[in-house]
Amino acid sequence: MTSVVEVRFKGNRLEYFTWPAAEPLAPDDAVIVEVERGQDLGRVSALGESALKKCGRGCHGCTLQEAAETRATRRIVRRAAPGDVAVADQLREQEHDVRRTVRERVREHALPMKVTDAEWQWDRHKLTIYFTAEQRVDFRALVRDLAGLYRTRIELRQIGARDEARRLSGVGRCGREYCSASWLPELRPVNLSVAKDQHLSLNPAQISGPCGRLLCCLHYEHDFYVESRKRFPKEGKVLRTTGGAGPEKVLAVDIFRERVTLRNEEGATRVVPLDQLEEESGGRA
Repeated sequence: MTSVVEVRFKGNRLEYFTWPAAEPLAPDDAVIVEVERGQDLGRVSALGESALKKCGRGCHGCTLQEAAETRATRRIVRRAAPGDVAVADQLREQEHDVRRTVRERVREHALPMKVTDAEWQWDRHKLTIYFTAEQRVDFRALVRDLAGLYRTRIELRQIGARDEARRLSGVGRCGREYCSASWLPELRPVNLSVAKDQHLSLNPAQISGPCGRLLCCLHYEHDFYVESRKRFPKEGKVLRTTGGAGPEKVLAVDIFRERVTLRNEEGATRVVPLDQLEEESGGRA
C-alpha cells in the first residue's frame, strides 16, 4: 500500500514523498528521493497518520488522503546505503567553503545581500544558495559567475528573517531550541496586536526573538487571552454598581485571579472578584 512519508533535509526543510514498497520505513532512516532535477538524500521525520496530517495541512476542498497524495507526487527511490550517507556528509563539509566563496563573490559584485547558507543536492546537479536582503537583488551576473565556478545549476533563493532562523537554528531566551527549527510546522507572521491583547510590553527588544522579529510563541496563548477577556469589562469603562459610591471606572482586570480593579470619582480604588462585580452590576459588566 502506498504511504506518505515526511522527509527532512538540511536547514529543517520538509518535503513529502510516497513510499510504495511493502517494507516499512522508520524515523531517521536515510532515503534517496526524487527531486526536480535528479535525486537527493534526506531522513524520514514522520510516517503514517502524522505524516498525512502534516502533508494535508493548508489544503482545501479535498479529503486528507487526497490532499496528501496530491502534494506527495514524488516518491522515495530507495533506502540510502552507507556510501550514499558518506557522500552527503562530504557535501555538508564542502558547503562551508562554498558559503565562504559565495560571500567573497557577493562582495566583488557589490550586491546588497547576506548569504545565509549553501546546500548541495546529493547528486550535485544543483547548488542552492540561501540569502536575505532588504529589497530585490539583481543577481544574474553572480549566478553566471557561480555556475562557471561549480559547473552545476545554481539557484539563489531569497528568504526572510524567520526562515533564516529556522535554517540556522539556535537557542532562544527560554533556553530551548527555536520553535521554528525544532517543531513548528509553519511560520506565521506575528503583529503587535497579539502583544497588546496579552498586555505585554510593546518594547520590541523585549518581545522579539534572535531573528529580530516578534516572538513566534506570542501566538500560543493568544486565543486564551482573547476568549478570557470577553468575560471582563474593558479597561476605561464606567460602571454603576450597587457596591460602589457612584460611578466607577475599570482600571485593570486580572484574568488569572478573576478580579477587577475599580476607581470611583473621589479616587478611591477597590478590587472586586468578577462574580461579585456581575452581581453588583446586575450582569451588565
